[in-house]
Amino acid sequence: MAPLDMKPNELESYWVPFTANRAFKKRPRLFAGAKGLHYFKPDGTKVIDATSGLFCVNAGHCCEPIVAAIREMAGKLDYAPAFQYGHPKVFELASRLALLAPGDLEYAFFSNSGSEAVDTALKIALGYHKARGEGARTRFIGRERGYHGIGFGGISVGGMVANRKQFGNMLTGVDHLSATYDRAKQAFTKGEPEWGAHLADELLRLINLHDASTIAAVIVEPVAGSTGVLPPPRGYLQKLREITARHGILLIFDEVITGFGRLGTCFAAERYGVEPDMITFAKGVTNAAVPMAGVLTSKAVYGAFMTGPEHMVELFHGYTYSGHPLAAAAGVATLDVYKEEGLFERAAKLEAPFADAMMSLKGAPNVEDIRTVGLLAGIDLAPLAGKPGLRGYQATERMYHDLNIYARVAQDTLVVAPPLIATEKDVGEIRDVIAKVLTAVA
Repeated sequence: MAPLDMKPNELESYWVPFTANRAFKKRPRLFAGAKGLHYFKPDGTKVIDATSGLFCVNAGHCCEPIVAAIREMAGKLDYAPAFQYGHPKVFELASRLALLAPGDLEYAFFSNSGSEAVDTALKIALGYHKARGEGARTRFIGRERGYHGIGFGGISVGGMVANRKQFGNMLTGVDHLSATYDRAKQAFTKGEPEWGAHLADELLRLINLHDASTIAAVIVEPVAGSTGVLPPPRGYLQKLREITARHGILLIFDEVITGFGRLGTCFAAERYGVEPDMITFAKGVTNAAVPMAGVLTSKAVYGAFMTGPEHMVELFHGYTYSGHPLAAAAGVATLDVYKEEGLFERAAKLEAPFADAMMSLKGAPNVEDIRTVGLLAGIDLAPLAGKPGLRGYQATERMYHDLNIYARVAQDTLVVAPPLIATEKDVGEIRDVIAKVLTAVA
């Protein structure tokens, strides 16, 4: 054991997630503070946050009403047991979310991360069919290039190869739809591409292959986010809803990224006029100030479990921190900020100038495609020959160390998603700095 007075290596012991640890620890990228649209390095240098943290700080960093709500709850109720008991704030948050959700999605089951929310939704889907006497419905349909978190359920229905290949067997009985992206037919599209709605018909092939009586649910992101921003082709989601409803299959929208204003509406389901049976949410529900996530379910899904003796548990599932008091307080305060500052409406108005700004980067060095929808943009860069991901890594390094901007990088794709509080001037600044990034890694 080391002497008590020995100074620890403060970098080495932390295994950084989704990160090249050896390279990072040689030249770390650290944030020590944040406010509004900016992070601050340990030396105080301001860094533009062009991706809202990880698509989650929608109302800007250290938003005072949210901070105050967390501070107050921390001094009043640090924890309440999540099983067999509750506390007032979590019921208030659930009621508020039920009012915001489309249609009859009126019940909220809380978890702590989007990954947990996805696994929760998958388990609810299985339980729903079993409760209705259709226990043979155990199969799930995901989509290639889909991201549904990193639990075994999420990587099974997900379709990002790097997230799956290290971990052996996935859940059994999972199939995948094709990705909705075809650069030759959709390149440099603002909003929903015109080509690709027919890809939803592939679900009919899978139904014919497996039979509808074996399929529990289809899960998709309305906009595939982590893979590099792939908006749905016009009419695609509507087709999925029609096919799933016709065959008694549940439709789950993973709205961990698209929820809470990213597309100019509270949920993408509202933008696309499609009512799924479940919505998974996370990130923006608390402005990322406290971890929280969950699943919104329809009356029909919830009602299927509400049978049998009233004293018996209906769903044997949950987490120690489901609906944690600090998270619930942050959630209620966050919804208040969204409403009082009109941030969803503000995002809708900013969509067009944001799209114009991002598309103006067409023709910059190595830009192969740009896709925009809402306040989301994916900028594909040509990979260095034989070294996929290296140009994106170089962009990450240059952005932090030289150009003082933060944008998420997925392989060789830059992902831009500014906070909903951004102005057209902020968007212009982001665009100008990203142009410098593209030149720097040319």
